[in-house]
Amino acid sequence: MNSTISQQPQPRPEHPQPQWERKQWLNLNGEWEFEMDDQRTGDLNRLYAQEQSLSDRIQVPYCYQSKLSGIAATGIHDLVWYRKSFTLPADWTSKQVLLHFGAVDYKADVWVNGQHVVSHEGGHTPFFANITHTLQDGNNIITVRAEDYSKDNALPRGKQYWKEKSESIFYTSTTGIWQTVWLEAVNPVHMDKVKFTPDIDRNEVQYRLYVNGLTSLARASKVEACFTITFNGEIMAEHKIRVNHSEEWGSIGLSNDYNNRGGEYHWTPENPNLLDVSLQLFVDGQVTDEVASYLGMRKVSIQYGKLSLNNHPYTMRLVLDQGYFPDGLLTAPTDADLIKDIELTKAMGFNGVRKHQKTEDPRFLYWADRMGLLVWGEAANAYQFTPTYVNRFMHEWQEIIERDYNHPSVVVWVPINESWGIPLAKTDACQQHHGLAMYHITKSLDPTRPVIFNDGWEMMTTDIVGIHDYEWREQVLSERYATVESTIQYSPSNNPLFVGGAQYEGQPILVTEFGGIKFKKSEWEGWGYSGAEDDEDFKARLQAVIRPLYLSPVVQGFCYTQLTDVEQEINGLLTYDREPKLPLEVIHQIVTGQGL
Repeated sequence: MNSTISQQPQPRPEHPQPQWERKQWLNLNGEWEFEMDDQRTGDLNRLYAQEQSLSDRIQVPYCYQSKLSGIAATGIHDLVWYRKSFTLPADWTSKQVLLHFGAVDYKADVWVNGQHVVSHEGGHTPFFANITHTLQDGNNIITVRAEDYSKDNALPRGKQYWKEKSESIFYTSTTGIWQTVWLEAVNPVHMDKVKFTPDIDRNEVQYRLYVNGLTSLARASKVEACFTITFNGEIMAEHKIRVNHSEEWGSIGLSNDYNNRGGEYHWTPENPNLLDVSLQLFVDGQVTDEVASYLGMRKVSIQYGKLSLNNHPYTMRLVLDQGYFPDGLLTAPTDADLIKDIELTKAMGFNGVRKHQKTEDPRFLYWADRMGLLVWGEAANAYQFTPTYVNRFMHEWQEIIERDYNHPSVVVWVPINESWGIPLAKTDACQQHHGLAMYHITKSLDPTRPVIFNDGWEMMTTDIVGIHDYEWREQVLSERYATVESTIQYSPSNNPLFVGGAQYEGQPILVTEFGGIKFKKSEWEGWGYSGAEDDEDFKARLQAVIRPLYLSPVVQGFCYTQLTDVEQEINGLLTYDREPKLPLEVIHQIVTGQGL
């Protein structure tokens, strides 16, 4: 048992869901009982859930593989248990209580006081349960059974390796709880969620509000919802509706002042303006629920073949961001670490990130919204195509879109990368249909953002042509991207750009992975796609791969590999500890194309 864990301050104490924030909530991060169950004592579920203490301690929300968990065991233990006692605040006695999990990898079963309350599959998406019926006076016990499938290549795992020691492009795995756990108090009639769709052309906000608890009694009452939208304290709109159904929708026009000066309020990386939103729910004139949220007025579109932001062509200068940390792995040690990554990204001249093989913590997206950083939303893919994979991935991807829909920073969806999960996309019609299904279901759930069919190569229907190219010779890159014809004839990693009879149809072309220059600037050993000997060599190599993309009449943007070194990869612009390998201002000049 690790006795030093209990002396640590509560990790990640900030509100985990800043787009849906209530005043009455309780953070459950910190010390939990913990046990690895290599004997798989499935018949003892009730014993674990209600009575038996666990043998170790862990610091939630860090996975047991990480240093910050207090365990730091990198061996494979696919079944683990958690146990936590809590006491409700005194003023929650008349409330309903919701138990939330930010993310548990991969499958979770949860008990409260011995009663099973929820099961969930999907390692990157949130879930919750109403646990009111299980609660008792005084002490209550939460038990979590988390199961990973380390050897299953049909599992959407992203960069998590299926072996104990990371190697090649794969990193240390994550098992169990890795995002915040919290409680929330609500009244019987309360709001579940809201979806905001900004429309800058009409200067209005479309909404879809979901309300819980509209029983026959509540329906006999007068239930109303009120939206108040402000900018820097100035009211932009007030909108009140009668709530008759569990799902209500409509639109809210913004004030005439906004209409006249709308461009000043629009969200961009350069000016990340956000409108604060207060939502109130009334039953017979009494406030029964209140939530603080926000939104950004911005539009992502493709106009005349150009990728545009707010109706103007916009060059996306992205960096590939794996979202790994030396001590926390997938979990940032603190909120400040997320802020630092964004500050460094922008200081180097990038205006966005492609979050690679990871659906990022909502706190990162919150700061991207606040600080002005474009995000390409990506999923953790599997490596094997099976019906089980299809069911798993389709379900989790829909949850990802649902969770992140309201973030103005999220501007492009990338469900599949480099044919991971569909390795025979070149010839297998079934796998091609799956890729098409992912594209179309994404567009059906969110028609407001571009979608890439399969980033890197082997594309069919796609809004953006994303090409992966780790060539390091400047002349070769210049010739390759000199014309549309030379570009679409390129076969990245010997794979065709298009499959299944698809052809280039004038979509924006971006080089969405390139660079990957190895440069050792720390004690970490590793590899890259090409290598630099010293600072001047590294600078010259950066210029050699970025300059051709700026000079190309075809390429509309890029994503450089990568932000930081990660474990055995030392091809970052920053070390794994976030130290720049060149002065930030030097990298900024190269990334922004100054002095070409």
